[in-house]
Amino acid sequence: MATRRPISTYRLQIRPSFTLDDAAALRDYVHDLGVDWVYFSPLLTAAEGSDHGYDVVDPTTVDPARGGRAGLERAARVFHDAGRGILVDIVPNHLGVARAEENAWWWDVLAHGPSSRFASAFDIDWRFGGGKVRLPVLGESPEQAAASGALRIEQGELRYHEHRFPLAPGSEPDDDDVLTVHARQHYELMLWQREGSDLDYRRFFGVSSLAAVRVEDPEVFEESHREIRSWFADGIVDGLRVDHPDGLRAPGEYLERLDELTGGGYVVVEKILEHGETLPQFFATDGTTGYETLADIDRVLVDPSGEGELDALDARLRERTGLGEAQPWPDVIAGTKRAIATGILRSEVRRLARDLGAPDDPATEDALVELLSRFPVYRSYLPAGGEHLASAAAAARAHRPDLAPALDAVLPSLADPRHPAALRFQQTSGMVMAKGVEDTAFYRATRLGTLTEVGADPSVFALGVEGFHAAQAARHASWPHAMTTLSTHDTKRGEDVRARLSVLAEIPRRWAEVLEELTDAASTGHGPFDALLWQAIVGAWPASRDRLHAYAEKAAREAAEATSWLDPDAGFERRMHAAVDAAFDDAAVAARVESFVAEIEGAGWSNSLSAKLLQLTGPGVPDVYQGSELWEQSLVDPDNRRAVDFDERRRILARIDAGEQPVVDRSGAAKLLVTSRALRLRRDRPDLFTRYTPMTVVGDAVDHAIAVDRGGAVAVATRLPVGLARRSAAGGSPWGTTTLLRHAGATTDVLTGRTFTGHIALAELLDVYPVALLVPGEAS
Repeated sequence: MATRRPISTYRLQIRPSFTLDDAAALRDYVHDLGVDWVYFSPLLTAAEGSDHGYDVVDPTTVDPARGGRAGLERAARVFHDAGRGILVDIVPNHLGVARAEENAWWWDVLAHGPSSRFASAFDIDWRFGGGKVRLPVLGESPEQAAASGALRIEQGELRYHEHRFPLAPGSEPDDDDVLTVHARQHYELMLWQREGSDLDYRRFFGVSSLAAVRVEDPEVFEESHREIRSWFADGIVDGLRVDHPDGLRAPGEYLERLDELTGGGYVVVEKILEHGETLPQFFATDGTTGYETLADIDRVLVDPSGEGELDALDARLRERTGLGEAQPWPDVIAGTKRAIATGILRSEVRRLARDLGAPDDPATEDALVELLSRFPVYRSYLPAGGEHLASAAAAARAHRPDLAPALDAVLPSLADPRHPAALRFQQTSGMVMAKGVEDTAFYRATRLGTLTEVGADPSVFALGVEGFHAAQAARHASWPHAMTTLSTHDTKRGEDVRARLSVLAEIPRRWAEVLEELTDAASTGHGPFDALLWQAIVGAWPASRDRLHAYAEKAAREAAEATSWLDPDAGFERRMHAAVDAAFDDAAVAARVESFVAEIEGAGWSNSLSAKLLQLTGPGVPDVYQGSELWEQSLVDPDNRRAVDFDERRRILARIDAGEQPVVDRSGAAKLLVTSRALRLRRDRPDLFTRYTPMTVVGDAVDHAIAVDRGGAVAVATRLPVGLARRSAAGGSPWGTTTLLRHAGATTDVLTGRTFTGHIALAELLDVYPVALLVPGEAS
């Protein structure tokens, strides 16, 4: 049986096309790769055809389409027998309600209203809706829908196009028309455009097809976690990853209950920490899922000297588009968060106002919006985190002095940990942050794509080696069992896309020249978006036309500057898709893309291998996202959930194990070498990973090296490879005299099998790969 805490994890996306039995068939590969635990995406029964599993419709069963309970038991036996543990992603915040007939709880609530035994399971404001759940599904008025026959009574149900809804007992039609029957129900079908302001149930962010669940109610917790509890009682599952705990009313209390349910098992939380924020130490968790580590690793590989030139390029692009000067990042996100709070999440603001006893009061709503837009982190956990509310209040007063009376009125209640408005404000601030920053502002900040990743602050351009070491040492001391990651199902760009784009910070003027050539040939007419689009093309290349079209549409509509989901601009989108097509159909553009990728991909691979080694050997529990042991050049979901060719990975690993020394090329075999050797060493020799001590490097290229002793295992990585290469222009190794200082004993690089003694010249150590992983003793 696996230990309580994993040494490493490997994330698998379980879905109808890749079931639990398919996962079990990877047992030998996972073992050979060096993985300790496997990590499954959500397994509870999801909406039919769901590819991700986050739209759970039945929390009491394992999804039959994913293998069912029997499939989970089979997979558990297979992996446990091989000494592997199992971590499962769970989704406590919401349930899927897109098709009401799939969710028995939701169907019962629609049929019986407040008297349903499941009414308390959902966060519904029954008074606001007049005792009815408001469902934003109509594309026209009810009268028009009835007249056209789209709204109808059929087989004892109310139906609208393909949507099905129950009829309340006693409301069955005799000779009454469909509108009369509709009026008798415990729900109201309304225009979909009203969801932003008139919804009466809490959602997951702005997704009305995901209804929030009240797991703070002990009975709801027990009912929704009955199946999960049995996993631990029966020894099937060893740990949990908790999706979006910030959406819960009382995350701390929830984690306490979960700790009891798992018997103190390994639990990590998908908590997004803003720059400088720390995870509450009173949480019953082993730590976060690691986005803050991702941000640090990315930034230590970004050249700080490129910031000024990339800022200047961004300014020129903005000027050409007529956008004016770039605002400070806090003002950018305040604006995007305000747009979210007054737009798709206004219904949440209105509900807060009702909790404050000021329904439909413009001044109260305005004050709440300003506080939400200026809130510096995802949420507070009152009584902890009161300083965040104070910070938001100070910023709100500074920017909107006219709101002083309204702010004075609402702040005492919002600061009271027992007040319903304070509890709901804490849930709402995270929703506004996620939609306003990750899903909007990140698509507007286009100077360097590496910087706009989940959990990162784009205004922080780079991180020095000393700062990186300090962050890693603090992580080792505070949360040694937290997860670390470079790619997930939620990342905006795969780890190796970001690694390649980081090269642009070393050659900002060259990038400006190339971007000018590309946009001269094919432009959307929006300079900053052109930069984002061409970075995506260059970063993911070679990529399919379909993948890039899908990314372009999502990125542009999320940015909501030139086009949007609610109001698409056909002209802009034609130019956007034409730009993507040009990369394939215009010979000159295609050649420019290929030549520039060839120019930077070697440096990008260096960054990739460095990032991977730093993650896999660093403090915490490293997670490898499925397939990312080769180059991970995905873009935003669903692109990052594409099928993985495990047979190819098996073949390459077998060749490496047979003695092949892979070169660094587009095959990604070198990355599989680094991944497998680091994971195996970490699993088989945990005694070599007990501390975090920066190593001493001296010499004329010291700024290009990162070296750390993890308790016997020493990781050495290259940074800023373009600048390093420039040092060799006069001949000789670019490392010059740069040397890793160490004691006189022997040490072996597990990547090359070579043995060294005493101090090691980096010109010798890093002449095969840009990274090295040293262990005590001579090669056997």
